[in-house]
Amino acid sequence: MKKLFFMTILLALTGVYTVSAQGFQPPAEGKAVVYFARVTVYGKPTAFEFFHQDKYIGAFKGSQYMRYECDPGEQLFWASSENKEFITADVEAGKTYIVMVDVIMGVMKAHVGLTPISTNNSEEFERAKSLINKKPPTITSEEKIAKMNKKLAKFITEKLEMYESTWKNEKNFKHLSADMAIPDDQL
Repeated sequence: MKKLFFMTILLALTGVYTVSAQGFQPPAEGKAVVYFARVTVYGKPTAFEFFHQDKYIGAFKGSQYMRYECDPGEQLFWASSENKEFITADVEAGKTYIVMVDVIMGVMKAHVGLTPISTNNSEEFERAKSLINKKPPTITSEEKIAKMNKKLAKFITEKLEMYESTWKNEKNFKHLSADMAIPDDQL
């Protein structure tokens, strides 16, 4: 009992509880927050890896979501599975955004898709909101992120070079615009 009490006090003092809390959490001062939400159970065993520009930021599978804070301005997010899917973004400080993680039939394993949503996509928005309010986000430890960035350094460089030289001109990747922020009263 003492141990549980001590751990609760320690968590409260460090603020860890706010990082893993379910529901929408506002971004830190001067940051924007993007929720990557996967609401479908289709392709449940397939994990998708997520990247912010040239950095691995986490992975998850099944009906889960990830909360990610970043600087405001122009950003490039991408995900990897059997395919590579990119989404450009222009996000504002203090704002919250949602990217739906789509599961698409692939040859050997599920493909990943990234679709920006806003309150205008009412059905998709409500599905993502329900997931986010129901359970805490998937969190990839800082140690795992550092390990994966080292392990995937060559892979990341190669895929970003392909994006710059070929894919961004050949494929019609989606864009998350600043005006797609979810209004605070909708969270």
